[in-house]
Order: sequence, then structure tokens, then C-alpha cells
Amino acid sequence: MQVCDTSLCQELEIIINERKLLPVFQPIVDMEEGSILGYEGLIRGPSNSPLHSPLNLFAAAERCRALVSLERACRRVTAEAFIEHQLPGCLFLNISPQTLLAPEHKSGETLAFLNMLGLPSERIVIELTETHPNATYQALREAASHYRDSGFRIALDDLGEGFSNMRLWSELRPDVVKLDKHFVQEIQHDPLKEQFVRSMVDIARQSGALLVAEGIETVDELRVLRRLGVRYGQGYLFARPALLPAREVSAEVRALLYADARERLGAPRQAMARDLLVEVMPLEQTVANEVAYRLFVEAPERFAIPVVSGGVPVGLLRRHDFLESFSRPFNRELYGKKPCRTLMDQQPLIVGAEMGVQELSSLVVAAERRHLIDGFIITENGRYLGMGTGYDLMRKITEMQISAARYANPLTGLPGNVPISETIDRLLDSGEPFVVAYADLDHFKPFNDLYGYAAGDDLIRLLGYLLQQVADPARDWVGHIGGDDFVLLMQSEGWEARLLDVIAAFDRQVQVHFGQEHRLMGGFEVTARNGELIFFPLTSVSIGVLSARPGQFLSHHEVSLAVADAKKMAKKQSGSSLFIERRGSGRVMSKV
Repeated sequence: MQVCDTSLCQELEIIINERKLLPVFQPIVDMEEGSILGYEGLIRGPSNSPLHSPLNLFAAAERCRALVSLERACRRVTAEAFIEHQLPGCLFLNISPQTLLAPEHKSGETLAFLNMLGLPSERIVIELTETHPNATYQALREAASHYRDSGFRIALDDLGEGFSNMRLWSELRPDVVKLDKHFVQEIQHDPLKEQFVRSMVDIARQSGALLVAEGIETVDELRVLRRLGVRYGQGYLFARPALLPAREVSAEVRALLYADARERLGAPRQAMARDLLVEVMPLEQTVANEVAYRLFVEAPERFAIPVVSGGVPVGLLRRHDFLESFSRPFNRELYGKKPCRTLMDQQPLIVGAEMGVQELSSLVVAAERRHLIDGFIITENGRYLGMGTGYDLMRKITEMQISAARYANPLTGLPGNVPISETIDRLLDSGEPFVVAYADLDHFKPFNDLYGYAAGDDLIRLLGYLLQQVADPARDWVGHIGGDDFVLLMQSEGWEARLLDVIAAFDRQVQVHFGQEHRLMGGFEVTARNGELIFFPLTSVSIGVLSARPGQFLSHHEVSLAVADAKKMAKKQSGSSLFIERRGSGRVMSKV
């Protein structure tokens, strides 16, 4: 063992005895509900000490043979701060197995201390941070069993890193498994990482463990993880560790999770300012103008240089204005050595990375023309991230308009066949159950022939509107197949009652689309090709419903065929009706 510096060990002893430890908390977010599952308690040493970093702190404790006493002190100050801040949810406490199994570790001391604080053990998750292969599986099983008997839950930290392997998962059967950030970072560019996470989701589902993805830092990582079925997440994208953390998920994060849920259900993701990001190296406001001049000269394509103060944007050097100023007699000599803040535009357009492109476009158009020409600064959490250009903004808007026109039904504006098929396949890949409702109008063609195509279009729009009214915008999705055929994909609760509401509302509102004579008759007559008059009831709506369970269908083609059969069964009934196909458990008919 490496000999520890005596002074360092002495400093460590003072830190432990005087409890000069700073507990910080990072939330673990339920990415489906937009709520906080709990907080991981993390520790920092004194800010003016070389042991401030947790890596240095615990490395020193191991060398100085003080790991058990340090971890004991950490647990105490963390639990006390958790209670003091009245944080909701669970507290994740890190404990290394070698400390857990050390002879000097006193059994029951953690429970006794928590009881003294009034913090129930059911709210504590013991997070095993395994970094050494010394502990035997038998000993770890016994230790985990001891904590479970006291009401604690067990989490396995950093799955896939160090010595936390699949056998440890099998042996300990943890309540929570935390996926190492290595498999999260840049997962959108690594099919192997994606496959690994997909497998972990399946195993977690089978074992009943909660899977938490650590180290989520970007929106792209979030989207892939949610698509793969990961429900819980932790990382800088949601919040950094803080002495006094927020007690609920921020509005920005909830909006981000909502947008992600809509995308997973197939709704086109709203393009954001982040999508226009161009990396442009900023200059600190104290840097001389001469440096900025050389940067402009050396790179003719450099259209602007952001100016920051400690990472926060404060201005913008615009190429044309800056070079024009330097070209004037004596200006270079006059301003060259002065800080670049003297020549910067002090009122640049600054936007958040999550601002929608449509909103950004309106903002740029309403602002001065220079913002469209010279670009705008993009920030994240108030700090400089990059720049965007007016050219890229206009190109993105054009792409969105073309895409919307290509795949949307022109009558209702709802997504058409291509996004419908893609959305069903995406839901099948996610392994999550969902419901498919296929709706169309009864006796629609005779109505069209009698009242005209404009009146027929009104009925189609009415049905589309009613379906959108009952859809949960966070969990359901409406598509327009074509003509009078619609599909509603649902993952929300209470869908049957809401579909019955659609039928009842349609039967009420369709009345105004018929003449008084036909309303009194309860139908209308249309002359057939052979000259015979045929009576048709007032136009009604039939909805066939199919519940798609994980593994039941392989593609949208199979789903389409199955739900078409359900719709046929609904149309066999007179009047508006709802038919629910429950494959494997009989059929249930609801009729209105």
C-alpha cells in the first residue's frame, strides 16, 4: 500500500472529526411522469482543501485506512441535510462493499441514526459502489440481506464499469440498477451501446428492478434512452449536484420530457435553436481587439465572434462592423490594445437552446435586420453554447414546411400514412403496450353524393377534431389515413370511455349537417345506378379497437390487418358502435 503523507492524513482526520464535509444532492428523475424519484447524496471536502474533490478525498481515506470512518461521517451529514432541506422521495446513500464488510463497521448504526433523525429506512436506497474485486458474493449477499431486513432498498451502482458485473446483479437482485455513464454518453452514435442498454432494459423488466441511466447530458441521449424504455435518469441535463437542490422538476425539464414523449409517440419533434448550433470560439471580454482582428483576417468565413464574461455571453463582434472600424485611419492603433468589449455589440440576440425554431423565427423577424444577417447567440442554462445563423434558420423553416406538406393530410393537417406506420413501428420497438383505434364513417359515400364533397369534408374534419379532443397530448397520437379513415394510438388510461365520448359527440353534432327532413326521417334516400331508391340511416361512426401487447406483432403491417378486422366487426352493427378486439381473452362489444 502506498504510504500516505502524514500531513494529508492529519488533515483528513480533522475533516472527519469536525465534519467539514459538504453534502450535495443530484435528483434522479422519473422521465415518464416528470417527477423526482429521489436524490443521490454526494460529498465534497472543504473548498479550500486539496481534498475538496471526492476522488482525492476517498483516495486519501483509503490510503490512510480511514474509509469506514469517512463513509460513516458522510452518511450522517448527508442524511441530516436531506431532512433539513425537506427533500421529497428517496435518498440514495453510497456505501462501498469493503466498508460494508469491514470488521469495524457496526451493524445497525445507520438504522439507529436514521431513527434518531426520524427518517424511515424505506426512504433510503443503499447504493453499493463496487470498485474492488475483494468482496465475496456470499458476503455481499448477506450484507444486502441484512439491510433489506431493516427496510432499506439496495441499488447497484455503475453497472458495466469496474467490477459491477452481471453476476453481481444476479447474486444481489438489487431493487435499483444504475447504468454507468459510459453506456449513456454519445449513445445516439453507438449501436453497440444502444444494444447493451436495450438488453439491460429487458433484464430490469424481468427482474423487477428500476433502471436508472446516469450521466445524461444531451437531449439526443435522452431521446435514445426513452425510446429504449429507460424510465429513470440522472445527469447534468436535468440538474447538477447542488447544496440546496430543487424540490421538483423544473418547467424546462418537464417541457423537454413532454416534447420527448410526443416524439416517441410519433409527433414531429419541434425543431429547436440547438439544432442550428454552429461552434464558434468566443473571446473573453478582456481580450485585446487585435486578437479579434487576427481571427477575422485568418478566417474569412468567420461571420462573428461572441464575447463572454466567465462563460456568460455579454456581446458580439460583428465581422463587417469590426473590420470597417479597424480600416479607418488610426483606429487600429487606437483600439488594437483595448479590450474587445469596447467594440462589441452590447445587445446581441441571445436565445436558449431549447427555444422552438418557430418561436425563434418570429423573434428574429420582429427584431432588427442585423440579427438575421450576423446571427444570434445560443445559450444553455445561461452559459454560452454556440451560435446560429439566419441562413440556417431559414433553411430549417423551409425543411419543416416541406416535411409537413409531404406527410400531413391536407384536409385535416394530421399526420398521414408514412408517420402512422413509423409511429406504430416505434411503439412496437419500445416494448410498451398500446391501443390502436381505427375509426371511419358509416354511409359516408351516399352522404357525399347527396350533399356534395364540401359537406363530406366537413364531416371528416368533425371526426378528426373529436378524436383530437379526447387524445391525451402527452401519451396519445392521432393520424389521418385518408378519406374518412382515422387512427388513434393510445397509451393513456380511460381510453374506452373517451372513445365512447367521441361516438356520443359525433351523433349529436352530425345532426346539423343534415336537412330537417332527413333528421326527422332518421336518414335519407339516394338513387342507385339501377334507378332504385335506397334508404340510408344518418351518417354514424364505427371504431374498432385493438390492444397491442409487447411481442404480439412484428410490424405495422400486422397491426393494420388486425385492427382492420376489428373495425369491420364494428361496422356490422347498426348505428355508431365501438368494437374492442381482445385477442386471447374473447371479444367484448360496446355499442352506442
